[in-house]
Amino acid sequence: MIHQGRPKTRKRARQWLLGAGLLALAGGAQAQLEDFEALGNPAEAENPFEGQAELGYNKISGNSHSESLRAAADMTWFDAPWSYNLKLGAKSASDEDETSAEEYFVQGRTRYNLSRANYLFGLARWDKDRFSGYDSQSTLIGGYGRQILEGPPHSLSVEVGPGVRHDEYTGDGSDDLALFYAGLDYGWQFSENSRFSQTLATESSRENIIGRSETALIVSMNDALALKLSYEADFNDNPPPGASSQTDTTTGVSLVYHL
Repeated sequence: MIHQGRPKTRKRARQWLLGAGLLALAGGAQAQLEDFEALGNPAEAENPFEGQAELGYNKISGNSHSESLRAAADMTWFDAPWSYNLKLGAKSASDEDETSAEEYFVQGRTRYNLSRANYLFGLARWDKDRFSGYDSQSTLIGGYGRQILEGPPHSLSVEVGPGVRHDEYTGDGSDDLALFYAGLDYGWQFSENSRFSQTLATESSRENIIGRSETALIVSMNDALALKLSYEADFNDNPPPGASSQTDTTTGVSLVYHL
């Protein structure tokens, strides 16, 4: 059944301009892409496999009671000129024993090098966010990417392309949407053990603009372990009626283990 109850007063031109504006502000925006991170260049890969697992947990007790949990796994395989990636994640939070956040996602990506700097990519993602107004979202995207900076110290990739998304709304209704996708992935290795990263992606459709971002600082403690400080934001300019807000933000501290 097609969802009919949402306003459609925004004009397509405005959505495209907003999407372009988000990209232009990517360097300073606090607006994860959990979920954009450009695949490593197979031409630069030193090993056929790279992987990491991430776990973060916070608990506050006393005058107030709250806790949060974040877990993720990120695995990449290189077989030049191809790269393949699988990413899994979950996060939850509660305040005074009431759940305030709960999200799960699975994402697969692939990259095919046309040259050292130019490539084609594909992305498939499933996301379930209990407080977003969606029961689930399934997205399929393909397009062109360019490695502008290879680094270190600086690396920068951008991607653009068309896609489709299937939205299942909480309670009742669904939509199938064509969309335009754009993403940016920046990294700065500013010391031997420390790295800054900024990822940003937008999906512009007739219904809304969705943006996901992650700003992170990763400090290696040894060859296997690193400490990650991160700030994430999910933005939807026209969320379903069941959504708690237009923007969700998460500040986290996680331990990262390199597989």
